Amino acid sequence: MKPLDGKVALVTGGSRGAGRGIAIELGKAGATVYVTGRSIKENSTNDWPGTIDETVEQIEAMDGKGIAVRCDHTKDSETEAVITQIHEEQGKMDILVNNVWGAHDLGIEAGPFYELPLEHWDTMFTAGVRAQLATNHYAVPLLRENEQGVIFHTTFWDNSRYTGHFYYDLAKNALVRMAYGLSIDLKPDNIAVVAVSPGFMRTELVLKFHGSDEEHWQEAEDLQRTETPHYIGRGIKALANDPDIMAKTGQVIRVGDLAKEYQFTDIDGRYIPPFSI
Repeated sequence: MKPLDGKVALVTGGSRGAGRGIAIELGKAGATVYVTGRSIKENSTNDWPGTIDETVEQIEAMDGKGIAVRCDHTKDSETEAVITQIHEEQGKMDILVNNVWGAHDLGIEAGPFYELPLEHWDTMFTAGVRAQLATNHYAVPLLRENEQGVIFHTTFWDNSRYTGHFYYDLAKNALVRMAYGLSIDLKPDNIAVVAVSPGFMRTELVLKFHGSDEEHWQEAEDLQRTETPHYIGRGIKALANDPDIMAKTGQVIRVGDLAKEYQFTDIDGRYIPPFSI
């Protein structure tokens, strides 16, 4: 018996990075995982490594059940269709992981606010914050049909320190506040809402930027503090399996703190402390 047997999860933005790590860890734990994103085997966004199909293949290779659904979460009709599909095929949803994030399309440029292009608003708010909000809008009615449920928002938070990038800081703090507001609205329905903050993740795009891979990352000085996307995946798995999850509703929690509380490590056996700027 796996800890999340019988649970149905949706992980948005699951082609690569945190979404992939979370989807795989939930699938390994027994949940049926719907994985959404724009990248499919025949057409990966911007020719980046990773697709929703490959994520599902990794879930299935570990004896889990994954279902890939191509979805552009900036289009409400596509987001609504995913929730409708889950309702028709499963009759319920237990776990929602809001991870979709569009900022990679433009990249995160350094510089003061007045020098940055306004397009950062579109990639971080339209394709990030609003996309997560819209997923909640369509998913919450389905979650409310259960006796218990949980919503996660992946974000970045370091004790309210400024991240150094105006739009990124604004968007990530908006997600923290979204989780808090939802936690109040959904507490009567026994639905917990938690924001989870990973550290510096060794994602496919980070490795590509540094010209490295998972076998050679330790040779790069800038990657010494990194963790794999499975680390946040294990944190979210632990939270989803916690019968007292409502005690954490409305909070923002760093993955390193979750690792200490729930006694898990990254896939290489290391405990990585909470990331600080």
